[in-house]
Amino acid sequence: MVVEIIGNMLAKLKKQLQQSSEIYLRIKVRPNSAKTEIKEILEDETIKVDVSAVAEKNKANVELIKFLAKEFKVEQGNVAIISGAKERVKLVKITTN
Repeated sequence: MVVEIIGNMLAKLKKQLQQSSEIYLRIKVRPNSAKTEIKEILEDETIKVDVSAVAEKNKANVELIKFLAKEFKVEQGNVAIISGAKERVKLVKITTN
């Protein structure tokens, strides 16, 4: 059930990205996890992401950017942390160009 909800939400976000060429995501990161993956989508549409990298020297942010770029099929340079770089909750912008 959770996997289906996440899949549906991701499909919706990917479609929005294709249509508007940019989207903004609110991401709650849990660093130092076993693997990098989306864990759940909260009621306010915040996306909880487990990140395998540690939260030191920007490693978790770099891992998050790599993961989102791969998930949304864009270059890493098209994924930017707009705010919250040193916080668990971040605002991320993804563009297609």
